[in-house]
Amino acid sequence: MWTDLNRPPLNADNLRAALVRGDDDSDTRRFWARLDVVQETGSTNADLLARAASSNCDRHVLLAEFQGSGRGRHSRAWVSPPRAQIAVSVLLTMPGMGVQDMGWLPLLTGVAVVDALRATAEVPAVLKWPNDVLIDGRKVAGILAEVSATAPDPAVVVGIGLNVSLTREELPVEHATSLVLEGAEVSDRDTLVRAVLRAIADRWQQWHDSNWDVTELAAAYRARCGTLGQRVRAELPGGRELIGIATDVDAEGRVVIAPDGQPGTVAVAAGDITHLRPVRTE
Repeated sequence: MWTDLNRPPLNADNLRAALVRGDDDSDTRRFWARLDVVQETGSTNADLLARAASSNCDRHVLLAEFQGSGRGRHSRAWVSPPRAQIAVSVLLTMPGMGVQDMGWLPLLTGVAVVDALRATAEVPAVLKWPNDVLIDGRKVAGILAEVSATAPDPAVVVGIGLNVSLTREELPVEHATSLVLEGAEVSDRDTLVRAVLRAIADRWQQWHDSNWDVTELAAAYRARCGTLGQRVRAELPGGRELIGIATDVDAEGRVVIAPDGQPGTVAVAAGDITHLRPVRTE
């Protein structure tokens, strides 16, 4: 029984009617094969990965009203009060894709989330490489992708944690935010779920129809990436650090950095990126 009138539960039946395709359904807006909403779980990603190990879960969607062990990158905890967040995972199979391009799916998801938030919530969302969504420099959403299968066709579970109605006191870290705190035009979670899942479906279909060519997707990512042009610090595996200007995202999804005081550029495939203040020159 829910008691917080400002945080109503998701309406699973309405979401299925809007998003899940029936046996003879030709409506392209109903892209998804199955959608479930659970009251509580440890991790929607972990649950969907476990389900995929024993059955065909392509285009399955799993939402949780509360995640007790939600994970971000590097296994960082991502927790919010019940019904204050959208915690959703999807499983997508990419038939015929080369394994080397699997890393573009979480970047595609980031593009879709930004587009959905700009169009529906009317907030100035941007991407922070690789998979964070920011509003005015504060994190409103994070994305985590985990491989379910590499053969015969790649399959990936992508999880999204989107802060919707968290108050400032409820934020997990100081540099986070929520849609309500940012004055979003829409904070109804059903509406936001529909917008995000339809945006993912549209982007996935475009990518599939291009035979998994990343040219258009990479251009879309660059256009929404607030990291480009910023002076950044990259914390690399092994404790190394790189500081410079982020100049591009290449065809492999790596952020390209021009290091301070050094010639050339370095392509970074994995690492934590921090946006730094520009160096002042007198």
